[in-house]
Amino acid sequence: MRVLGFGDNIVDRFVDRGIDYPGGNSVNVAVYAHRLGLEAAYLGVFGDDDLGRFMGESIAAQGVAVDRCAVRAGETGVSILRVDDGDRVFLGWNGGGVTVREPLVLDDGLLEYVSSFDLAHSSVYSRSESELPKLAGLDTLVSFDLSSEEEFRAPSYLDRVCPHADLVLLSCSHLDGAATRALLAEVVRRGARLALATRGVDGAIAYDGRVTVETPARRVEDPREIIDTMGCGDAFLAGFAVALLRGGWSAHTPPRRQMIERALREGAETAYGQCLVEGAFGYGRPAGQPAVASMWRASEREK
Repeated sequence: MRVLGFGDNIVDRFVDRGIDYPGGNSVNVAVYAHRLGLEAAYLGVFGDDDLGRFMGESIAAQGVAVDRCAVRAGETGVSILRVDDGDRVFLGWNGGGVTVREPLVLDDGLLEYVSSFDLAHSSVYSRSESELPKLAGLDTLVSFDLSSEEEFRAPSYLDRVCPHADLVLLSCSHLDGAATRALLAEVVRRGARLALATRGVDGAIAYDGRVTVETPARRVEDPREIIDTMGCGDAFLAGFAVALLRGGWSAHTPPRRQMIERALREGAETAYGQCLVEGAFGYGRPAGQPAVASMWRASEREK
């Protein structure tokens, strides 16, 4: 089984630590899927600056293929954060850099490449919405992260994404149970085949238009063990999706209730482990330092 992260990559700069970490929703899901035992690749745009090289090297070092990525003139996306009592606090970002400003367009060659994966994952931070309809003719499943911002709850935005998504993830830790279930129902009504809401310490809820399944969070017994919560939602999605794929989920076989229940437990377990990891998947370096790995080759530049 193979998973593709398609879209965003970003450097997470923790000002309290003075460390840059590689990350990005699409990158993280690919890395976590690989750590769970699947083949994985990332498809997106890197900036031609030092941070872009750092991103490419870091992802490749995780065993995730980056050979079909493009490198374009411009800056790499950077988000500025700090950690307060184990929780990440976003302080600002540069808009995602060239990755978001000039995202990949899926031509016939790239669509053939995407079709070789069982699941392609993207997010609101990827500017990939216009490419989703192109995936409709493939047997590749599509997952999409709708994050937590209200602008991505607007009916006009949901109508751009939901009809083309087999699985939609929503971050709902700010909502109560009733509001979360109502949002899941709206997302499914607008076309998503399966909707998943992560609710932090309150667990997660999944809904497919027929059944609603809930699971509690696996809590860290000693909060002092929590390093930060970076990537926990992405880890939940990866654990959930990988469990569904292993259970037989495909473009032609929707998941049964028992599969969803098991997938929720696996997602909670994966998210728990992520709380004990620095950054999205480690591989940090002092902020502003030059990349030292040698995996970035001229052949990886955009053709």
